[in-house]
Amino acid sequence: MLFSIIVQLVLHPFAAKSDFYRVNIFTHLYRVNTKPVLSLWGIFVAIRVQFLLGTEDDDEEHIPHDLFTELDEICLRDGEDAEWRETARWLKFEEDVEDGGERWSKPYVATLSLHSLFELRSCIINGTVMLDMRASSLEEIAEMVLDQQEVAGQLEEDVRKKVKEALLKQHHHQNQKKLANRIPIVRSFADIGKRQSETNCMDKNGIHLPLYLHFMKKIPPGAEASNVLVGELEFLDRPVVAFVRLSPAVLLNGLAEVPITTRFLFILLGPLGKGPQYHEIGRSIATLMTDEVFHDVAYKAKDRNDLIAGIDEFLDQVTVLPPGEWDPSIRIEPPKNVPSQEKRKIPAVPNGELAEPEEHGGHGGPELQRTGRFFGGLVLDVKRKAPHFLSDFTDALSLQCLASFLFLYCACMSPVITFGGLLGEATEGQSLFGASMTGIAYSLFGGQPLTILGSTGPVLVFEKILFKFCKEYGLSYLSLRACIGLWTAFLCLLLVATDASSLVCYITRFTEEAFASLICIIFIYEALEKLIHLGETYPINMNNNLEKLTTYSICYTSSPKNESFVIIYSPSCCCECTIALRIKIASLTHYFSFSFQDCIEKKGEFVGSACGPHGPYVPDVLFWSVVLFFSTVAMSAFLKEFKTSRYFPTKVRAIISDFAVFITIATMVLVDYALGVPSPKLKVPNVFKPTRDDRGWFINPLGPNPWWTCVITVVPALLCTILIFMDQQITAVIINRKEHKLKKGCGYHLDLFMVGVMLGVCSLMGLPWFVAATVLSITHVNSLKLESECSAPGEQPKFLGIREQRVTGLMIFLLMGCSVFMTSVLKFIPMPVLYGVFLYMGASSLRGIQFFDRLRLFGMPAKHQPDFIYLRHVPLRKVHLFTIIQLSCLVLLWVIKTSRAAIVFPMMVLALVFIRKLLDFIFTKRELSWLDDLMPESKKKKLEDAEREVSYTVYYLNDKEKCIFIIKMPMEFLILMTPFRSRNRVFKIRLPHIRNLDSSKT
Repeated sequence: MLFSIIVQLVLHPFAAKSDFYRVNIFTHLYRVNTKPVLSLWGIFVAIRVQFLLGTEDDDEEHIPHDLFTELDEICLRDGEDAEWRETARWLKFEEDVEDGGERWSKPYVATLSLHSLFELRSCIINGTVMLDMRASSLEEIAEMVLDQQEVAGQLEEDVRKKVKEALLKQHHHQNQKKLANRIPIVRSFADIGKRQSETNCMDKNGIHLPLYLHFMKKIPPGAEASNVLVGELEFLDRPVVAFVRLSPAVLLNGLAEVPITTRFLFILLGPLGKGPQYHEIGRSIATLMTDEVFHDVAYKAKDRNDLIAGIDEFLDQVTVLPPGEWDPSIRIEPPKNVPSQEKRKIPAVPNGELAEPEEHGGHGGPELQRTGRFFGGLVLDVKRKAPHFLSDFTDALSLQCLASFLFLYCACMSPVITFGGLLGEATEGQSLFGASMTGIAYSLFGGQPLTILGSTGPVLVFEKILFKFCKEYGLSYLSLRACIGLWTAFLCLLLVATDASSLVCYITRFTEEAFASLICIIFIYEALEKLIHLGETYPINMNNNLEKLTTYSICYTSSPKNESFVIIYSPSCCCECTIALRIKIASLTHYFSFSFQDCIEKKGEFVGSACGPHGPYVPDVLFWSVVLFFSTVAMSAFLKEFKTSRYFPTKVRAIISDFAVFITIATMVLVDYALGVPSPKLKVPNVFKPTRDDRGWFINPLGPNPWWTCVITVVPALLCTILIFMDQQITAVIINRKEHKLKKGCGYHLDLFMVGVMLGVCSLMGLPWFVAATVLSITHVNSLKLESECSAPGEQPKFLGIREQRVTGLMIFLLMGCSVFMTSVLKFIPMPVLYGVFLYMGASSLRGIQFFDRLRLFGMPAKHQPDFIYLRHVPLRKVHLFTIIQLSCLVLLWVIKTSRAAIVFPMMVLALVFIRKLLDFIFTKRELSWLDDLMPESKKKKLEDAEREVSYTVYYLNDKEKCIFIIKMPMEFLILMTPFRSRNRVFKIRLPHIRNLDSSKT
């Protein structure tokens, strides 16, 4: 029995053309309980399809193009003037003309009956298949198809004429006026462009009819048409079936909805009474033409058998839904992400074989290879980036870059103001100038201009510790800081000279996510902390009583300045409250306890709106700040996601999404100005000079400090170098990950060189240190994502990469330096709005971090957990263990950062790499490959093991002995196979990762 099944499987394309025999084979195949036979059948089909798709054809006509498929139907009865009517179309997903005929349905995933697929297969076996037909009009195509039908004895002469007339009937497309179709079909290429083609767009009154220009935008350039024509003809007694592939593709005017060339035609005309059946077969072939694998098979097929193999491969991949558990009338929404079909082009792995994990978006490549030469890596980085320098400016000519620039300018102002305020006492408030100078230099000459420099949390921790140390021991902070900065710059240049950036390959997802999560949490924490601190300046006075106005913390008295004048004032930044009492000092012993009524009785005079009898102190500033803060976060998130909403045209949604944060800030500023609540505003210096008159532009590294401080500062400089190196390179690794699809390469050595040089300059000028800001850089990259402009209806736009350029970073920091000249405008921006942007950036950057996805799994039952790929291959307990270790490292980083031991914070960041190395003893390589990136040695060993162990398996059907031999061959050999004895030829094919099967079991 087993032998019989195998023989049928091999011989089925060439068996007698009996429907019963063919269905019997497939019934036998799908009902048999012998799993190895099913595996072998799938392998045979996959081998044939893979071989077909792997062939390189120099003929451009066989190169696959994108396809637009249209289903037209006709029902011809005597006495009726019938026409072809468009009923459905496919670009990626199916769209149907609704019953009313006035509109298209929403795109949906086509659901096909298994019976219609088998009927389609039978049609291809029995019908006319004409590949690479040369014709220039629909009339020629009809003649050639009917000639073939007549030769095969499937069509009589008297019926032939009627079938031809039916095929040449006019085509009526959705929402198209009938008058526009009353023209003859183009007969040849010479007719294209003549008057009859021009009248296609006009009716008798000269009214211009739409040519579906909007839908044309959805069709990719170079796309071709596939027309499916099905219908019922009263005079037929047997079906007329034909599959035609034209070579070259021909523009058949009026046949397709859109004016593109036609490559494929499928014709199915049959007797009356089977209209729904023909419709389902038409849907089946149309859906197959949108399938990635069968689409390529149709272009490259050499004969009928290749098409059958393509259908069989499709049948091997389909999923059947039980009729009692699913309603076929329900339209399935298109998925957000369609999985790649590349695996279908590789033979399936037999049961028991472990699938290899997909390559993660790690990092590596020639940029991280040691050169063995002094500054060798830096030289290669310069050579790598130099050819793209001009395009880094021309590629910025896009509205998206303007949106990114406006957004990032406001976004960068927030952390610079925040951290600048915290460092103001330490660095004399030079944040804006330092950020501008460093950012401009880095944007022009950095290796990865997508990286945004800024004052980061870890650097802030180091600055605070250093400032406190100098204050306790009476040292000059700026001079000591200059020494440390110069030493750090020297050590950074030393790291560049020795190609130390190649160590970046040891920074895996484990370290990246822990560090990035810490920075995001710092952003969120700082934003909330600054909002809460507004309560100190604008406290909430509960149960306000005008009589106790002078006792509020915001409104208090001062000592009298003379005998007859007492000043009672409020330090509120909103306004000033002054009470003038013209009373002798002797009678003012208890003037501090005066109530509102006492002041009135003493003839006190209130000056200022905050303390006047009709303008009491405004207690709403803090509440209004909270409203501005959270409104900014909510509105930014809402507008950013507006691109995926259902309102407005696509371009409008895209513009709103790109300018989301800028629109939010502008809206909040206008609302705040209109409401008039005195919220705290952004304060920008309006004079470009050092903030203190007793210091110049440059700092003496020695200054008043002892000479030996220049020597011992090398110790803190080592810690600072570790911090700068880790902060800069971890951010660069995150930006340069493969999933961002960067095309211009990266420059780790050049990045560190620029940061080191500018760090030394900032130290000498007493400016804050700036290094790669993780959250700002991620935000910058996210704002420059490129997506496909034309996507099929229902299909999500495809991510194409990042718009790599230098202009946005350059303009951000250039405008930041010019902020001193825009004080009149910037003073209207409320600080709570910037804090809200701060929080939004931190929260949005957490999205996509796998660590937080795994963290949520702790509170989810197994049945409600998302279908993450690593959950399929790694036990849940191991996933939780990995997450707990990563969470412990994050907590430890936070504790060290906020404790007195913060001086060792750089060492703890470095320790993450070693902790990750220890995980090799807890998890297997395979588990780490799914949860994290493999370390360099592990990758190398894995490749070596693969070279020794992985072999190819040959399935060879011996015709004489009627059995299957399974041969295992070394990896370096090519495999000779003859799986289809009818071909009488040998072809070469690789079958990776297929284990040796015991032939006795099959």
